[in-house]
Amino acid sequence: MVKKLKSEPVDKLFDAILTLQTKEECYSFFEDLCTVNELLSLSQRFEVATMLREKKTYLEIAEKTGASTATISRVNRSLTYGNDGYELVFERMKKEK
Repeated sequence: MVKKLKSEPVDKLFDAILTLQTKEECYSFFEDLCTVNELLSLSQRFEVATMLREKKTYLEIAEKTGASTATISRVNRSLTYGNDGYELVFERMKKEK
């Protein structure tokens, strides 16, 4: 974990997120917390990660999501060299199906 990220305010934010119990609660909280563009950017990155994991090409991903190649590359770096956060979520989502 990046030491710059670890802080009491970030811990409190994550604690708050962990209290959310439904998708509707998530919508309410994140609509209050984020701008529409911030939320759309986060969801775009998650969609990019999903498509990269499915071995889609950068061109396919860019066409479907509207993400720039820089964004796709950054997400790909996180999938390859990151902290396995995406993988953790993908595995848990797969188990829920």
